[in-house]
Amino acid sequence: MATESERTDVDKALLGHATYRSLGEQRLSPAEERFERGRRTVGLFLAPLVTIVFLLLPLGLEPAQQNLAGVLLGVIVLWVTEAVPIPIGGLIGVAVIVFLQVEPADDVLARFGSSTIFTFIGAFILAQAMLKHGLARRFAFRILALPRVGRSTSGVIIAFGVITCLLSAFVSNTATVAMLLPTALGILGVIAKLLQERGLVAADFDPLRLRVGAAIMLMLAYGASVGGLLTPVGSPPNLIGRGLIEEATGETITFAQWMAVAVPICLLMFVALAVVLLLLNKPELRRIDGVEDYVAEQRAEMGPLSRAEKNTLVAFSITVFLWILPGVVALVAGNESDAYTAVSDRLDEGMVAVLGASLLYLLPIDWRAREFTLRWRDAAEIDWGTIVLFGTGIIFGGLLAATGLAERLGNAVSDGLGLTSTLAITIFAVLLAIIVSETTSNTASAAVVVPIVIPVAVAAGVNPFVPALAATFAASFGFMLPVSTPQNAVVYGSGAVPITTMIRSGASFDVLGAILIVVFLPLMVGLLGLGA
Repeated sequence: MATESERTDVDKALLGHATYRSLGEQRLSPAEERFERGRRTVGLFLAPLVTIVFLLLPLGLEPAQQNLAGVLLGVIVLWVTEAVPIPIGGLIGVAVIVFLQVEPADDVLARFGSSTIFTFIGAFILAQAMLKHGLARRFAFRILALPRVGRSTSGVIIAFGVITCLLSAFVSNTATVAMLLPTALGILGVIAKLLQERGLVAADFDPLRLRVGAAIMLMLAYGASVGGLLTPVGSPPNLIGRGLIEEATGETITFAQWMAVAVPICLLMFVALAVVLLLLNKPELRRIDGVEDYVAEQRAEMGPLSRAEKNTLVAFSITVFLWILPGVVALVAGNESDAYTAVSDRLDEGMVAVLGASLLYLLPIDWRAREFTLRWRDAAEIDWGTIVLFGTGIIFGGLLAATGLAERLGNAVSDGLGLTSTLAITIFAVLLAIIVSETTSNTASAAVVVPIVIPVAVAAGVNPFVPALAATFAASFGFMLPVSTPQNAVVYGSGAVPITTMIRSGASFDVLGAILIVVFLPLMVGLLGLGA
């Protein structure tokens, strides 16, 4: 039995987490350790073998395309098996890409300067402040105090998902996840302490390996993607797809028409998501008996907001307001207006995040001692590995489009399958969008796949409206890997979601989401008389 000195400090474990840990840093059973050792060993040899074999195959691809595809396959093997820390796998791939002269180094690395990278940096620093000063814990207890929410872990997870979906309909998916991540970690901390106090876990348990933690984090990431489909401004792929459809068909999709199509589908998606996550990540604790008294007691102990909490709340609120403002302007003036263009161009999401994080170094908690809300050491402790990981994902996504590999793959599959009907082209569009979005950003997926789908439909004598709209919706899927979406990377950076758990849950939701889009999107389009 573990001694008191070995008892897990939940707050410390969640605040000082490490996403990428060696076997010696994890608490694993003998069976788990054998599996992990075998998985990682296989990856060390399989990744270079897959790459070399693919590069030697006579596929008739342009050299840059074949080199990119071979390296990307090897990197995916490294990511899935975790033969090396996942960020290092991406960096190895980027280096090999340059060695093989797919593109010059400057062109390849320029993509790492994406605004999304700075969104991560700023959001992670804000999250660090919320965790360090207890504001995330305070938010978590506020959610648990809502009527009937805190009585079961399922209720907490579903309620958190509803909040995420509604916010992401108007705030970018990445920003939604970034702003709610600290609260999600706070909720996990509360549940972990309940498990600990009731003796339902070992004294030296790892709170970052609880199934309930994985369910909460994946609900946050996947729920944002579902909610992002609710409105045209909810996610960049929506605007890209809608613009391409309007240009190709001459038919305008109004804000109300979009929501009329999306709301029923998203509702079904959310139900499917809740079922998948709760079945595959069954919480260790079903009922949270007596949680009302526990929550009330803890909230009383926290007392009023401290100066550090107030400063963090100010920085957080300013950041969220500036994140939301472009969406509000779009609602009022329209996303084609000069006002929206002026606001959205200036309030870049990444720069807003960096500004919000910088405020934590300007707002003092003790002016006389020149002590501010955060110290640089706090920023140095954020999960830089996840930032590197997503940066390499952006690089690969850009190369897929720049080399023409994505378009060539789509056209080859379309020609090989001989697609001639609306249903067949729609299924192809959905599957291609999901596959592409697994290895590149949702925005890049929409920009690559929709232009492929439209000419395929036209060539087959089919109205491209439904297939292109289906591809637009499906571009927001792709949930299997941390690099599939920014929100996946953010929650993976929490350390609470093992890669195998993300792959299993993401693949299941990919399949269900694809079915729902293929079945219900044409139905809703037909009922509303669109795409005639």
